[in-house]
Amino acid sequence: MSRVTLIHHINIQISDRARTREWYENVLGAEFLDRGPEHNKRQLQLRIGNAEIHTTDIAIPVRVPSNHFAVEIRDWDEMMAHLDKLGVPYSPRPGVKTGETRSSFGRRDYSSACYTYIHDPDGNMIELVHHPLGVEDSQGNQVELLHDPKSLRWATLPGFGSST
Repeated sequence: MSRVTLIHHINIQISDRARTREWYENVLGAEFLDRGPEHNKRQLQLRIGNAEIHTTDIAIPVRVPSNHFAVEIRDWDEMMAHLDKLGVPYSPRPGVKTGETRSSFGRRDYSSACYTYIHDPDGNMIELVHHPLGVEDSQGNQVELLHDPKSLRWATLPGFGSST
């Protein structure tokens, strides 16, 4: 049986491309993926870590309370300071939005992982996670996860722009 090797992208509903692009770039360091004029007209695509976020434009995005995606954060304290500086509220309780609680995060007993939830401008919920014990391969060896701004990219045909 062929196996899944990675998650390529997630798709979220948005109501304002410019606002969404600015928020993801400023808050999570996402990078715009220029896929050429025809494709860019159909959809906003961003790279976040080694995966992508694609969008569906809709006047009023549909919210399902528990729907979310999670991203691993390399430096937890730096991210919390960044969110505080930008005024982005966060909570260890899924679904808690702006002004409902003071910003805080939780810790998982089984892994010491820190976690918190934030929401983008359209209410899409994002879980931020940090695993201080790291990642191990199948042999129990530590594996370093690095952010590389020139990281993996899907090959494109000639004539399509790059995000750099």
